[in-house]
Amino acid sequence: MGSIWEHHAIHLADLISAKDELQAHLYLEQLMLFPVDIQDKIINEISSLRKCNTDEIAEIITFYSSRV
Repeated sequence: MGSIWEHHAIHLADLISAKDELQAHLYLEQLMLFPVDIQDKIINEISSLRKCNTDEIAEIITFYSSRV
């Protein structure tokens, strides 16, 4: 993953770890203009990761950014 996606992944992981779902949604909306249903999917997938690391988060963001 590129360093840009890793940076976004770190920030998003921090928001989710802090259980700040509203800010996570706003961040995703600003990041890629993801629709709300896609934001929910991204957050749910990240929340269900056994070990939340930036590479896995970046992969999830990349997957959904290619589908929007």
